[in-house]
Amino acid sequence: MNLSTAVCRAAAVAVTGCALCFLQGGSVVLSAPQAARINGMTVSTPRGSSAWAGDEMVATIAELKGIGVNWIAIHPYGRVRTDGTVSWSLPRRGRRGRADGALPSAAGEGDTAGESPSGTPDTPPDWLRRPIDEAHRQGVKVLVKPHLENWRDYEWRGDIRYQSDEEWGRFFSTYTEWIVRLAAFSGGADAFVVGTELGGTTHHESRWREVIGAVREVYAGPLTYAANWDAYERVGFWDAVDWVGIQAYFPVLDEAPANGEVPPQSAFDDGWRDIMRRVADFSVRVGKPVVFTEAGYNNSPTAPYQPWDWRARGDAEELQIRCMIAALGAIAAEPTVQGAFLWKWYPGDRVPRDFAMAAPRIRRVISEHWAEIYR
Repeated sequence: MNLSTAVCRAAAVAVTGCALCFLQGGSVVLSAPQAARINGMTVSTPRGSSAWAGDEMVATIAELKGIGVNWIAIHPYGRVRTDGTVSWSLPRRGRRGRADGALPSAAGEGDTAGESPSGTPDTPPDWLRRPIDEAHRQGVKVLVKPHLENWRDYEWRGDIRYQSDEEWGRFFSTYTEWIVRLAAFSGGADAFVVGTELGGTTHHESRWREVIGAVREVYAGPLTYAANWDAYERVGFWDAVDWVGIQAYFPVLDEAPANGEVPPQSAFDDGWRDIMRRVADFSVRVGKPVVFTEAGYNNSPTAPYQPWDWRARGDAEELQIRCMIAALGAIAAEPTVQGAFLWKWYPGDRVPRDFAMAAPRIRRVISEHWAEIYR
């Protein structure tokens, strides 16, 4: 950590109620009171986006608030084709006879594809309007975090890229149309993500600045871009958004012990301290607070080493718990990180097959770190 970063962090910690600071013209600038910290949960859905409009969602928001969550995120889908065309995802009859057209996700995102907006083009769909209204009624804020999907042609949205100028032009034209309409529908939300894990496209910096500018014309709240954990330093347009968004699936440990034993909690804590030193230094360098737009761990033997791997499942809850304890502790202690959105939770009683934050012991860890916000 360089001296300016250390001075900035020390100043932030020393001032009561201040969580973030940045250096401007050699001076320490303090901002963002502790009450503004984000204890977020991504509410995904196994049955299509209509579940966000259901009564179960209302009860789920209250349940999440009970464990200290003060923000939720929802992630509407757009569909992307190999020719660059982006469009609203449409409900369809999918594999295994599912009525919502669910396709297997390469990113562990449950079993859902988004649905087209209902009503007229100028009317926010119920699956967007109702969760925002209900969350606000309960004192919880909302992040809208759109995702692109095409699991037939891309294993992961970070693989989306094109060869010809025609395809790139089509992508940015149709993406802008889709994301601007969705941002306009999300006017009541408290923050909005202009793009998620699209690392194969971010070298087109000027085009992304145009996207962000178009979104700002219709949406007045804070904006971020959600960069993958290994790509955030290559994004060149952080000055155009309000937060540095990071999908925080950082490896915490280098390799598993040869004896197969679970490493001590101190090893996980040390791993997260190293991560936070790099993140804090970057935050000060670009002059923006960091928000972890996703963070979480699977119940898997690979959780500390490949935390993004949704497919690797097993009886490894102790690893998962130690990862979560280290992550939540590090996030709470780092003043340049404004908070995190954990991945993931379903409306109602259903528990996700992977990244199940509702599992009893994980839920208890979250509550122990976050519930004091409402006390």
